[in-house]
Amino acid sequence: MTTDERIEAVTMNLELAGHDIQELRNVVEIDAQNIRAFARIAEIHEQQLTHIEGQI
Repeated sequence: MTTDERIEAVTMNLELAGHDIQELRNVVEIDAQNIRAFARIAEIHEQQLTHIEGQI
């Protein structure tokens, strides 16, 4: 394998890794949005329960 072939192979591997990293970033962003939504739902439910408990 020549030096040029090795450089080309390394370049291809780096490009593939870059695509994988971008895909992971997208998945993490979606997960973060879902976690924020669930946290907000939990906050609303906690407020409702606190309000109900205050009435008892």
